Amino acid sequence: MKALLVEKDADGRTQATVQEIDEARLPEGNAKVAVEYSTLNYKDGLCIGTGGGLVRTYPHVPGIDFAGTIEASDDPRYRPGDKVVLTGWRVGETHWGGYAQKARVRADWLVPLPKGLSSRQAMAVGTAGLTAMLAVMALEDHGLKPGQGPVLVTGAAGGVGSVATAILARLGHEVAGVTGRPEAADYLLSLGAKRIIARAELSETIKKPLESETWSGCIDAVGGAMLARVLGQMKYGASVAAVGLAGGSALPTTVLPFILRGVNLLGIDSVMQPFASRLRAWQRIASDLPLDKLEAMIEPATLGDLPRLGSEILKGQVRGRVVVDVNA
Repeated sequence: MKALLVEKDADGRTQATVQEIDEARLPEGNAKVAVEYSTLNYKDGLCIGTGGGLVRTYPHVPGIDFAGTIEASDDPRYRPGDKVVLTGWRVGETHWGGYAQKARVRADWLVPLPKGLSSRQAMAVGTAGLTAMLAVMALEDHGLKPGQGPVLVTGAAGGVGSVATAILARLGHEVAGVTGRPEAADYLLSLGAKRIIARAELSETIKKPLESETWSGCIDAVGGAMLARVLGQMKYGASVAAVGLAGGSALPTTVLPFILRGVNLLGIDSVMQPFASRLRAWQRIASDLPLDKLEAMIEPATLGDLPRLGSEILKGQVRGRVVVDVNA
C-alpha cells in the first residue's frame, strides 16, 4: 500500500516521504478500512514535521482523520462495504493514521458515514468541521438562538472557522468573522458572514475588563489575548465555545465577565468525544452544513503534497479545508 511515512534519523531529524509499504506493518485493531480520503489539520502539520510531542514512535503514518470503506471487521456493527469516518482518539498521533491507502483501528473509534455525505465531503468536514458543529451545539445547549444578535467566529478563515461560519449562517445567525488575512474577506462573505473584523481590532489587550455588550455567542479558535478581549464583549448570559489556541494558551482576563454578566466559557474537545455525541454531531453536519458552501472550502491534495501543506498550515497559510485523495 502507498503511505506517507515519517521517519526519524539518529540526529532526531524527521523526514516525510511517500512510500510503498507492506500492509502487514499496520498496527493492531479489529477493523480494517480501505481509506479513500483524509484531510489536513494543525496537528497533522506537527506530526508530518517534528512530531510536536504528539508522535511517540517512528516510523509513523500521520493523518488524524480518514473516511473510507470497511474491508474487514470483527465488530458486528460494521460489515465489509460499510462507509465509515474516523476522527480523533489520537489516531495519526500515537496510532498510525489516515495518510495511507489502508488503516487498521479499533471499531469503537469509527462512526458510520451519515446518509447524504460522501467520503470526500466527510473529509472536507473532518476534525475541524466536527469541532465546529460540537461548538455550535454547545452554544445552542446554552441558549443561543437566531435573532439574539451577532455571533463572532475568530480564526474564521481556518478549518474550524470556515465550517462554523457556514453552519451558523445556514441556521439563521448573523455571523461576524475575524481574520488576519484581508484577502479572505470575500471567501468569508461567500460562506455567509455578514461582517468581517480585522484581527488587529481584537488582538490588543486592554485594561477594561468589560466593554459594551456586543456578541450573543462566539466560537473562538484563537485563545490568548483575543479570547480575553472577547469575554469582556459578550452579552449578558452569552457563551463562548473555546476550540483552539492559535493565539496562545494563556488567558489574561478577570472573573468579572463571569460574575457580573453570567458569561459562560465552554471547552470543546473532539478527540475523546463519546460515540453518541459524535453521531449526533455528524447527523447535524449532514443536515445543517450547506454542501455547496463546503465545496467552496476545499483545496484538493495528494499524499505527495502533504509535506509542503503541513509546513504551510503551521504558518497559518492554509485556507479552508484540504481534502487528500490518498489513492491519487
